[in-house]
Amino acid sequence: MQTKTFARLSAGVATIFVAGMITFALTRPADGCGGGQIAGGDIGGPFTLVDETGQTVTEADVIEGPTLIYFGYTACPDVCPIDTMRNAQAVQILEERGKTVRPVFITIDPERDTPEVVADFTDNFHDEMLGLTGTIDQVDAAAKAYRVVYSRADDDPDYYLMNHMTFSYLVDQSGFIDFFRNDVGPEAMADQIACHI
Repeated sequence: MQTKTFARLSAGVATIFVAGMITFALTRPADGCGGGQIAGGDIGGPFTLVDETGQTVTEADVIEGPTLIYFGYTACPDVCPIDTMRNAQAVQILEERGKTVRPVFITIDPERDTPEVVADFTDNFHDEMLGLTGTIDQVDAAAKAYRVVYSRADDDPDYYLMNHMTFSYLVDQSGFIDFFRNDVGPEAMADQIACHI
C-alpha cells in the first residue's frame, strides 16, 4: 500500500516537473541585465485576490512599482520558507542600496491559508512583505496568469502537501520583467533586480 502511495506521489511530482519544464522554455535576451523571457505567451496580468486584512485587491493595488512575486503555501515544509527568506534578503539588500522592491507572497493553498495565516507567515520574513489569498477560483486565475503549475499532492484532509513551481517573478506596472529560479542566491538576485530598476 505504501509503495502504491509513493509511486503515485512520485508520478505526480514528475508530471508537475515535466509540465513545468515544457511550459517554461527559458531564453535570456541580450538586454544587459540578463532578463528572462518565458516562451509561450505573456506572463502576469489582471488578478483579484484578498490581502492580509481581508480586503479585496487587484494587481493595480499590489503592483505599484518593482514587485517580487512568489507563489507558495504556508504549510510548505521546505522550499517555500527558503525561497521566501531568499526573496526577503534580496529586498533587504536592495533597501540598503536605496532601491525599493515590494515582496509579495501569493498562496496556492487558499483552503488553509486565510488572510490571518498569510499575514503571520509573511511577517516572519519582511515587514513590507504582502501576503495574498482568495477563493480557489481567484488563486487559480492568478496562478494561471503567471503560468504557475500546482496541484494537491495527496488526500490527507489536514496535512496534505502541494506540488508547485518555484519561480519568483519581478514585475512592475508595465508587466513582467524577469524571473528567478530558486537556486539564485539573494546577492545575485539583488544585483539582477538592481540592474533592471
